[in-house]
Amino acid sequence: MEFSCVHFLQNKTILVTGATGFLAKVFVEKILRVQPNVNKLYLVVRASDNEAATKRLRTEAFEKDLFKVLRDNLGDEKLNTLLSEKVVPVAGDITMDHLGMKDSDLRERMQQDIDIVVNVAATTNFDERYDIGLGINTFGALNVLNFAKKCVKAQLLLHVSTAYVCGEKPGLLPEKPFVMEEICNENGLQLDINLERELMKQRLKELNEQGCSEEDTTFYMKELGMERAKLHGWPNTYVFTKSMGEMLLGNHKENIPLVIIRPTMITSTLFEPFPGWIEGLKTVDSVIIAYGKGVLKCFLVDVNSVCDMIPADMVANAMITAAATHAGGSMVHMVYQVGSSHQNPITYGEIREILFCYFTKNSLRSRNGSLITVSKMKLIPTMALFSLYMTIRYKLPLQLLKLVHIIYPSREGDKYKNKNRKIDMVMRLVKLYEPYVLFKGIFNDRNTKNLCAKQKEEDTRNSENLMFDFDPKIIKWKDYLINVHIPGLITHVLKK
Repeated sequence: MEFSCVHFLQNKTILVTGATGFLAKVFVEKILRVQPNVNKLYLVVRASDNEAATKRLRTEAFEKDLFKVLRDNLGDEKLNTLLSEKVVPVAGDITMDHLGMKDSDLRERMQQDIDIVVNVAATTNFDERYDIGLGINTFGALNVLNFAKKCVKAQLLLHVSTAYVCGEKPGLLPEKPFVMEEICNENGLQLDINLERELMKQRLKELNEQGCSEEDTTFYMKELGMERAKLHGWPNTYVFTKSMGEMLLGNHKENIPLVIIRPTMITSTLFEPFPGWIEGLKTVDSVIIAYGKGVLKCFLVDVNSVCDMIPADMVANAMITAAATHAGGSMVHMVYQVGSSHQNPITYGEIREILFCYFTKNSLRSRNGSLITVSKMKLIPTMALFSLYMTIRYKLPLQLLKLVHIIYPSREGDKYKNKNRKIDMVMRLVKLYEPYVLFKGIFNDRNTKNLCAKQKEEDTRNSENLMFDFDPKIIKWKDYLINVHIPGLITHVLKK
């Protein structure tokens, strides 16, 4: 990095896919706040036309609390001027050729102007339909690469993946690209991505020919995704399709410099633009809120397993720093694992104590206004023990309720069905979360640590006061969870 990140961003034209997503918005806000002299930000969103894309970006991004610091600093009029001059909403779809852009003039102009391509678009559902997961996470990534190759000034493709593409491997997990030819399952079956797509298409065709409803088709396509993922050694469709996306990028990058950012579980902002901003419930947050509401008294978790979290603003800082470092580099194919487990780990057992402390002192209220009392969550270390616990604690009493339902169907029917549905939902969630709450891997972040050290030197040299810091060692977990993250969840998610 020969000059500061702020200087690097000046006069750059940047394409960002998935622009209404949580991380993409933090990334875009940071650029506009620290470098209003960026040339253009082309923001790709799913929409019928560019007018609809403009409206969607306004309502789902620029009118959000995330932009209030920028709004307060500039005022409404200046912010609107900045957005109209610097931001170009683009209706598109990365599952299609040319990113689904219908406006050929706009597309040609973009291909002449763009310096940096940033792919943040993804579907993050663990059990996504296989056709959708392949379309967005796997072949969508390849479509973005193909578009980047047509950009005459393109200096870099920065692709956001996930650290959990590693699967369920234990131990210290390296920052290295996938080599597709090395991917075999335990039976020696070679992964063939094109074959996966053909299997998906064939299954979809069969379901259509059978006249399956949309609901049934969704169910069977989800089943297919999980089946194929597990066959090849991944725990779910999400990480399997993201892994294949990385493989395609590595195999087809040619001369385009490629940087892959692999964040762990992304949480609320630590510092910027203000502490605690978050949107929607991310992985571990569903458990936090359910516990605070008093509806989750036990969960499948190994108390000694590390919960690898990283605040969103740190991920955005790592993305910008990596882009500034590698743009224009020859034969670049770098991987950065952005997380905390290697340098500043926190265990699920420690989190349990912090949650109990927080919700004991800051009780949530039930719908009738009464304070909700929480007890310390019971953490069960194996799936076998959890299933046994659920059977004894809930399923056996439920059988008695079922008997009442049979004898007096009009009296207890709804109660039985509701409780049964809740237990089924808990078991389904637990099975989806199992690979992560029992995860025994630690993400080696040597590349990221070196990048962070160089960034700190540059910030100091350019008097930028660690404007792009992403060092996980500075996170004080108890303070962050109690004073930043959980209050952020309650303010920005629960109350809305």
